Amino acid sequence: MSIIIKPLITEKMTAMSENRNRYGFVVDRKADKIQIKKAIETLYAVEVESVSTMIQRGKNTSRYTKSGFIKGSKNSFKKAYVQLKGDQTIDIFSNI
Repeated sequence: MSIIIKPLITEKMTAMSENRNRYGFVVDRKADKIQIKKAIETLYAVEVESVSTMIQRGKNTSRYTKSGFIKGSKNSFKKAYVQLKGDQTIDIFSNI
C-alpha cells in the first residue's frame, strides 16, 4: 500500500512551496500524520517539521445527455500539507 498517491501541482501550491517551504500531496485516506511524515522523509530524503491533513469532499457534477439529465459526484480524497525544516526543498518536477 502506497501512502503518497501524488503531489499537488497547482499555482497555489507552487507559490506556497517557494515562499513558505510547504508542499502538498494527495495521500491515502487511512494514513495518519506519523505515517505520512515517515513516507515523505524516506521518499524524498528530507526532514519534515509538521504535517497538516484535510479530507476534500467530492464536488457535485451534472451533465445533459441524450437520455436526460445525469447527476453525480467526484470522489473525495485526503490532502496533506508538509512543512520542511530549514532550507530543504523537494524537487517534484524531476519525476515528470
